[in-house]
Amino acid sequence: MPNIDKFEHFRLVVDKGQSATRIDKFISTHLEHTSRNRIQQAIDAKYVEINGQIVKANCKVKPLDIITINLPYERHEFSIVPQDIPLDIRYEDNDVLVVYKPAGMVVHPGAGNFDGTLINALAFYLHLNPVSTKIEDGQKSVSEEDQRMGVLVHRIDKDTSGLLLVAKNENAQLKLAKQFFDHSINRKYVAIVWGDLENDEGIIEGNIGRDPNDRLKFKVFADGSEGKTAVTHYKVLKRFGYVTLVECILETGRTHQIRVHMNYIGHPIFNDEKYGGDRIRKGAIYTKYKQFIKNCFKLLPHQALHAKTLGFIHPATGKHILINSNIPSDMVAVLDKFDIFARNSKEILE
Repeated sequence: MPNIDKFEHFRLVVDKGQSATRIDKFISTHLEHTSRNRIQQAIDAKYVEINGQIVKANCKVKPLDIITINLPYERHEFSIVPQDIPLDIRYEDNDVLVVYKPAGMVVHPGAGNFDGTLINALAFYLHLNPVSTKIEDGQKSVSEEDQRMGVLVHRIDKDTSGLLLVAKNENAQLKLAKQFFDHSINRKYVAIVWGDLENDEGIIEGNIGRDPNDRLKFKVFADGSEGKTAVTHYKVLKRFGYVTLVECILETGRTHQIRVHMNYIGHPIFNDEKYGGDRIRKGAIYTKYKQFIKNCFKLLPHQALHAKTLGFIHPATGKHILINSNIPSDMVAVLDKFDIFARNSKEILE
């Protein structure tokens, strides 16, 4: 019997509308950074079951099947190599650095993304030597040198744009991390969400934890049985009928928090494929409207979420620093299109 502590354990429930699909292919599309070859090896080793029965790789899943998977932890070792990648610096002094990350850029190296990340760019900009990093048993371990390098005190998703705070020394890192822990950091996001919100402002509360049916996603546990406390404040900035531009302020900082909370109240972020924002809402039967939305998706090929404002107490001077950034051009372009479309086609969705 293998030592279960050396395995990652997953449970997937097949959707009602799922077509017959090979088990290895189905799992590979639902587990992040896991190759199909690794999944096939797990199946061959009898670590995959459907409804309690060990299966072979050519087995096909059916709607509502319950899949359990035990994957041996992968071990990777790589170096964070400095790379000459342009940085958009919005503030810098001897202690901190505020950078603007465009949508599509990965923040931290990891399985599947060992270079081309923001950390690689920071290593080059701050003249750091390559740092040996290990990912073992599902956890990343770093050397003392890595701990002294420019440290991102927080992070944002690959497909979210906006401001990130970097500590340039240990003292700055400790003091800034405490501000995040105390929720005293001022972080404002703007997002385009589906639908017309009923209220001009509100508070979304609900524990957020990993979705037991899909480890790539998170969900709200309204009864508080699982997950961690999460609170998001939102305010309507402008209504476009079919979508709404909102400002969101994080009281807590959970993974995917705004994306999960907005989906929870029925207003997922526009073109957020992970949380249903990539499906056409309201009026999908109208050809003109469907084509319009498809054009908008092409113009904005990622979730419409932007980390616009970052405010903090400077770790050395004690002064309040507030940095703002403009809404990115692709989000502005989509809002302009909705503005025109709403005025010129009111009759379409009546």
